[in-house]
Amino acid sequence: MNCIIIDDESTARAIIERLCESMAIINVVGQFPNAIQGIKYLNENNVDLIFLDIHMPDFSGFDFIKTLKDPPNIIVTTSDKNYALEAFEYPFIVDYLIKPVVLERFEKAVLKAKQNPAKTIIENSVEDKNIDSVLYVNIDRRLVKIDIPSIYLIEAKGDYINVKTDEKNYTVHSTLKKIENKLPDSLFLKIHRSYIINVNKIIDIEDNSVLIEKDVIPVSRLCRPELMRRLNLL
Repeated sequence: MNCIIIDDESTARAIIERLCESMAIINVVGQFPNAIQGIKYLNENNVDLIFLDIHMPDFSGFDFIKTLKDPPNIIVTTSDKNYALEAFEYPFIVDYLIKPVVLERFEKAVLKAKQNPAKTIIENSVEDKNIDSVLYVNIDRRLVKIDIPSIYLIEAKGDYINVKTDEKNYTVHSTLKKIENKLPDSLFLKIHRSYIINVNKIIDIEDNSVLIEKDVIPVSRLCRPELMRRLNLL
């Protein structure tokens, strides 16, 4: 199993890594001092298991969990016993280890994870993409929460995307494909190689363009049939 370690304490990360080295079934592929770096890694890579600290500055372990679209198994590592009940509300959290972590207890937790392959099923996981209501974007080393239904347009601009919402616009270093994979299909549709729209926000459609808020957006010939299929036509 490939795993990563997320903990703001370097000593704690080193201890978990040494414990991992004692078990042949687990391989550490990365360790990170904060949740933001962990999220960036997971945006590009898949792992089987995460060792996650709960108490971290700026962005807690539970905040991190809420950003995951397809969470792997997670083993919580913390010095705080008070969050165990909250932690086990998540089906993919397989164990809750109290620091300092001892080898025997660690081995039991890892074996639980091995026997519980990718419980990414949070109840009706096939529909998860359609019920998520928030998206976190990385702007100037901060994770900013955006309410997904408030997004009306996403535009690709080189290495960046411009996310337009009812209240504010956000420029994010990302690709249209990455954000498309995180948006609910029931609301959003790619209508052009450079644009994704919230179908519910359409004001008007004329020829090969749509009006959303004050933006006139082109519709490609290939995307037009799917757009028309999605509309509730009278």
